[in-house]
Amino acid sequence: MVSASLPAAEKRSVLLGMKRGMAMRCPNCGEGHLYRKYLKVQACEACGHDNTRYPADDAPPYFTILIVGHLIVAPLLFFPWIWQANIWLVLATVMPALLLATLAFLPVVKGAVVGVHWAIEPRNVVEEV
Repeated sequence: MVSASLPAAEKRSVLLGMKRGMAMRCPNCGEGHLYRKYLKVQACEACGHDNTRYPADDAPPYFTILIVGHLIVAPLLFFPWIWQANIWLVLATVMPALLLATLAFLPVVKGAVVGVHWAIEPRNVVEEV
């Protein structure tokens, strides 16, 4: 809990916030949990920082679709069996992989977005905290 006492805005970097958020930890201290459920952001139990004030809105699903599309869908288009196999076989094999990848990436990406919001918070608000 050494880093929990961030007194000024100069110690808040986007990279640090994203790293802590992607680890699903509080971007302020890096110790408390960011979520209380799958995607429900909570106040930090370690430092008491209110993480619910950082709205993630539509950015996490957008970036998750972008990441999954580039990591799974784009490489699949190069395999000939995608174009030659029965459509139901392709859907039965690809859709579960897409679903699992999306559900796995979504909390990580949302944590990164919350971390960025924490880092770029208006400086006058940071100094009041």
